[in-house]
Amino acid sequence: MTGSENGLHLNRRSLLAGVAGSLALAATTPAQAAQAAQGAQGAAVAGRRYPANWPDAAPYGLADTRLDLWPRDDNSFILPLELRPRDEELGRVWMRDTYVNCFVVDGRPIYVATGTTRVPGLQAAGPWNDGIFVWTAPSLRGPWRLADTTGIRPGAEKGKVWSPEFVGENRPGRTVVAPWQEYWHDDQFGKRGQAWAPELHYFRGTWYIVACMGDHSQKVGSFMLVSEGGVEGPYRLVEGNLGKPFGDPFIGGPKFIKPGAYHHIDGGLYTEGDDAWLVLHNNLYAKFRDDMEDIVPVTNLPSFQQTPYAPEPYLEGAYVFKHEGKYFMLHAAWNRSSANPDGSTRYAYDPPGPGRVQYQYDAVIAVADHFEGPYSQRWTAGVGAGHNNIFRDRSGHLWATFFRNPNFGHWSDPSRIGESAVPGIVRLEWTGPEGNRLYVRRRNRGHLMSDD
Repeated sequence: MTGSENGLHLNRRSLLAGVAGSLALAATTPAQAAQAAQGAQGAAVAGRRYPANWPDAAPYGLADTRLDLWPRDDNSFILPLELRPRDEELGRVWMRDTYVNCFVVDGRPIYVATGTTRVPGLQAAGPWNDGIFVWTAPSLRGPWRLADTTGIRPGAEKGKVWSPEFVGENRPGRTVVAPWQEYWHDDQFGKRGQAWAPELHYFRGTWYIVACMGDHSQKVGSFMLVSEGGVEGPYRLVEGNLGKPFGDPFIGGPKFIKPGAYHHIDGGLYTEGDDAWLVLHNNLYAKFRDDMEDIVPVTNLPSFQQTPYAPEPYLEGAYVFKHEGKYFMLHAAWNRSSANPDGSTRYAYDPPGPGRVQYQYDAVIAVADHFEGPYSQRWTAGVGAGHNNIFRDRSGHLWATFFRNPNFGHWSDPSRIGESAVPGIVRLEWTGPEGNRLYVRRRNRGHLMSDD
């Protein structure tokens, strides 16, 4: 998922349950408590313009679980998205991979929201879902309304801008759904095929959606849609995805994926000036052609220059955002808990292994002077806020999205599962031109919620 320098040139989940805060405090080690005290002292220096960086966890790869880095009631909220009929029983929209942004269209700001959703009767967004929904608003606080698609598809579900169901809209020279994106069936899963992690962008006066066909699709990987109208569409597939997702196939994903079907997932769009790049899972990028119908062909897609953990775990949701002349690269990383030799708890971005338990799906960030890197060592920017994006609101404040992963870890617990998979946003703070870090806005920083 990637950011854009277009739109507002200003500055991308609801309230944490009390039990979550208590558990986070209980998980804080004495060493972490000492770090917190040190950080608080640094931020309290009289006359300081910017908050202080927190000391780096050592060795590199340890995670920071302090409550200050959680989305909380003083720095975050759940977007009040308009409910669809399917949402009324739950009372809110079930969403993963929440994406929010703000753009200027015809001189006025417009907020957009989208994400991965599920169909009625299924507990997850698989083995199939019914496409991509979009919401818009004049303000972060709303009102958030489903995009008005009724003029495009009278009688169809409002807000659904693309779906494998729309294959009947294909016409010679205009493809809405490619054959590899259509639903299919097998004896193991039944109906299969779903769209994941959509992003919505307004670039050079045109709306684009970058999304991914998920693990149960005929081909798994990233694709792009272009609108022939407004934010509501109608959308069609770009030429470069008529036969396959972006990039080349490789071995990856769950064992049930057909050989040759897996491509690079979680694609997103980064734009700067009149140029655009595709950012692919989890360390590749590609320049778009000027007509935005495909990426520029190369023998091998270039890689970002990153500072990996040792060993490097599986990362997701690569996203690039530019702020104050610096490039920030986000990844989603599983923070796994395990036991230290002294019996204390170790929290780290480790690969799976014996004794390692998935705890939180964190957002980790690194910074660079150039889009391609080299990027610094990563730091924990938000606990449980992984697979997100960063955006500026119309007043210039920085925000990130979050969704609380319902599959594993903290939010999968039966006592919390009802508060997972949410369209949430959390305020961020920047530590200035010397510190150059972005964090979830920490406590004791005054009135945090004075947004747009």
